[in-house]
Amino acid sequence: MIVCKDICKSYRMGHGRKHVLRDINLRIEPADKIAFLGRNGAGKSTLIKMIGGVEMPTSGKIRRQMSVSWPLGFNGGFQGSLTGYDNARFISRIYGKHYAWMKEFVEDFTELGRQLSMPVKTYSSGMRARLAFALSLAIEFDCYLIDEIILVGDSNFREKCQRELFEKRKNRAFILASHDMGVIQEFCNRAVVLKDGQATDTHDVAQAIAEYQQL
Repeated sequence: MIVCKDICKSYRMGHGRKHVLRDINLRIEPADKIAFLGRNGAGKSTLIKMIGGVEMPTSGKIRRQMSVSWPLGFNGGFQGSLTGYDNARFISRIYGKHYAWMKEFVEDFTELGRQLSMPVKTYSSGMRARLAFALSLAIEFDCYLIDEIILVGDSNFREKCQRELFEKRKNRAFILASHDMGVIQEFCNRAVVLKDGQATDTHDVAQAIAEYQQL
């Protein structure tokens, strides 16, 4: 499971601080499918990044007892001067995966062709997202963090992303921040509404969506 205990997040702004999240308490069980709902700026992406270890909370603790992906599509860890293949080789070494298998998976999933031999700094944002998504799925995690990135690309690529995540890994936990209510209603069994730095956790997804739509 993953336990968020009294999580607060603030940023320095001028002579003061901007408080994004205050006293967030969450418990994520294996195989939970949780949606984060809230207006832009409510802290959905910030909370996902903290759960994934990309950012640290200002105060509070996050305890992880299952493996957690980095946020799908997060490309902040890429070395821009390296090619897509080189970044895949680096990830394969970190996680002990056979590079030949990862290379084949990334080629098939991203559909980037010869661009994989080019430095990542030459990629468009969509291409970088495809590569990051493929590298995330090439590693098996107990919990996947998804920050709206399933909407990247054309309809065929979106369907591929959803198939890989929600069908092939349906026994894994995931946390999804999205404005696509159809996806949330279809795949999530819990929802957390973020408003004014506070989190309301509910197992009634329809109720959470109704609250979100009133914001």
